[in-house]
Amino acid sequence: MKRDRTPPLEGRISELRAEIEAIIDARAQAVARDSPGVPIGVIRNLLIARTPACPCAQYLQLGRAE
Repeated sequence: MKRDRTPPLEGRISELRAEIEAIIDARAQAVARDSPGVPIGVIRNLLIARTPACPCAQYLQLGRAE
């Protein structure tokens, strides 16, 4: 019998959330370069302020904004 090498759902979710956080952080850094003096935390909050609290939904919303 072949063993399934797919990580458990919890592990996949954690990996996906970390990847999403990195994407949001990169977008915030890009905006920060054009907005000197604005704290990165403020920029990040503004990027995700109109999206639901779920990181996956935030990613999908930010992806539509590009």
